[in-house]
Amino acid sequence: MVAALGTLAFGNPSSAHREGRAAREALDQARDMTASTLGVNRSEIVFCASGTEAVNLALLGAGRKLPLWNRIVTWAAEHHCVIGAVRQLELEGHPISILPVDELARARPAEIPGDTGMVSISLANNENGTLQPVAEVVEQARRLGALIHIDACQGPQWLDPDVTRADLASFSGHKIGAGCGGLLWAREDIRLLPLQFGGPQEWGRRAGWEDVRGAVAIATALNVIAARRGDESRRARDLASALRESLSKLGATPTGGPQSLPNYASAAFSQVRGEDLLLALDLEGVAASSGSACASGSLDPSHVLLAMGLSLEQSLGSLRLTTGYRTTSEEVDAACAILDRVLRRLLAVQTRA
Repeated sequence: MVAALGTLAFGNPSSAHREGRAAREALDQARDMTASTLGVNRSEIVFCASGTEAVNLALLGAGRKLPLWNRIVTWAAEHHCVIGAVRQLELEGHPISILPVDELARARPAEIPGDTGMVSISLANNENGTLQPVAEVVEQARRLGALIHIDACQGPQWLDPDVTRADLASFSGHKIGAGCGGLLWAREDIRLLPLQFGGPQEWGRRAGWEDVRGAVAIATALNVIAARRGDESRRARDLASALRESLSKLGATPTGGPQSLPNYASAAFSQVRGEDLLLALDLEGVAASSGSACASGSLDPSHVLLAMGLSLEQSLGSLRLTTGYRTTSEEVDAACAILDRVLRRLLAVQTRA
């Protein structure tokens, strides 16, 4: 990483000079490391700028190669970048289905229509951490002869994504500690129409200068979490349970189910707005989220919670707390005390008003 952030950052991997050759070597090593970590071929790795780009390249790149009568299917609680790409394919002539989820935001594989050509399912929901029935979705999609895309942006630091059961899988660098970069795994026989044109980079699937720093970062992060996820998952479950217990004592409605990512504590408040709670927590030194971070500039309620059947008031009062590899029990205890103090203050202000 030190080398990639230094001199390698200035070399173009497509150039023949010394700096270009050094950048190419670093990029090749990152590709080899990623392929080894995921158990796939190096020619199936496409480095991208972000998880959103990796999702869009998977769905639009593969979807635009399908016959127009093939249906594109996902679920109402999936990430905005998935739903947005699916709706774009609808504008281009494909029939689509954005299927309902259950009260925990889980997909129901049996509802996949018979004319489906591609299915997109996440490893885990990004707002409440609910694990999706990926194996059942894959089984049903295979029965229908449909392509399978796994949105693996959320969760690979806690569970094995096992991408080889699918056809395409997308990863986000910042979600796994890389700080930058994105990654698409696409099975070698999958035809993709590029989103960017003008060069042969990334096997002709993504034209343009390759970000060596991002590639090295995400390759390194994937390698690290593959070795640590077992021990870290067990530790995270204990830490997050204290956060979930604190939220429950404060009267919040839990939004995550028993089968969820181990580091998640998510809930919904009906008496306070999520944005008010986030601002108050931030002033006290606690970084939290309400709904999707990608939609943090919007005042709209969480589409995930609405899809789960929660009320508008609850959907506007969502809160997500998560732990990471470096989180300590002392930090969790401090966060619980701050959350209790902040919530009581907000409720007191509302009572006086």
